[in-house]
Amino acid sequence: MTVPFAGVPLADHGRLYALLHDAGFTDLWTSEVAGTDAFTPLTIGAITTPKMRLGTAVAPVFTRGPGLLAMTAASLAETAPGRFVLGIGASSPVVVGDWNAVPFTEPFKRSRDMLRFLRPALAGETVDQEFDTFAVRRFRLERPPATPPPILLAALRPAMLRLAAAEADGTILNWLAATDVPKVVKTLGDTPAGFEIAARIFMCPTDDADHARAVGRRMITSYLTVPAYAEFHRWLGNSDLLDPVWSAWQAGDRRGALAAVPDELVDALVIHGTPHQCKEQIMRYVEAGVTTPVMAPLPTPELTAGGVEALYTLIGELSAPSSVEKG
Repeated sequence: MTVPFAGVPLADHGRLYALLHDAGFTDLWTSEVAGTDAFTPLTIGAITTPKMRLGTAVAPVFTRGPGLLAMTAASLAETAPGRFVLGIGASSPVVVGDWNAVPFTEPFKRSRDMLRFLRPALAGETVDQEFDTFAVRRFRLERPPATPPPILLAALRPAMLRLAAAEADGTILNWLAATDVPKVVKTLGDTPAGFEIAARIFMCPTDDADHARAVGRRMITSYLTVPAYAEFHRWLGNSDLLDPVWSAWQAGDRRGALAAVPDELVDALVIHGTPHQCKEQIMRYVEAGVTTPVMAPLPTPELTAGGVEALYTLIGELSAPSSVEKG
């Protein structure tokens, strides 16, 4: 499950995490954009749940220095021994440059360099090396974790996917349909045993299709107009569906871009329906090769009206076996 939940104070998340655990959810995964940081909600999970895995998806490689990112990851790995997964990624020019005043340059090299720094650093080794995008002089963690966390690399296109397959313990996918997963898996090529393929799956659990598509259109115009995601969808073969959206967006016509998003694309990228229908659609990602499907619930009329109690109900409904699993 993607956490934290919107509209619920962080201080109240311990009860929600316990409920997720009791309902059979295995993992808590965070993101880092402009809400909470990626690590604090997981620290709450480390303390309040004894078994759940905790993952960042993702911690940007630009917004923390190498040493600070290693220290932060090591601290959470020490707090939840053997249960923490460090997901890193390039993020975007807006998050990195506009909001954090860091130049967003050479994202592939920065991601590769951070991955190559973190591996020995989290193992407790001294790192004294000049990388292409930064240099580190005799850094060594004072508290290296007894169990270094696996490192997953967020990837969209072939070069980053191949880097993940070659040097990371897994990859993190985002904004793709279940039918896109085989192309990604093929591009990864041969991967070592235990290689993890995590995917964040946006889910609007309501049978009000008009509402779900309205939410989906807003998200698609916000995300898929970002250059990295636009290139990703060109690579996936979605140019015909998205060209009118991109053209309107570039012309400054935000309403036109919103209206140009076809239902076909929304339904593929933002699953919706009853909780059981959503779960069956999530299982298609698993059947296609995703090993860790990460649900990301979006606002619905039911959740808005029902508040936290409606969220409790949703968690229970999502934990019940779907017809696919029963079959």
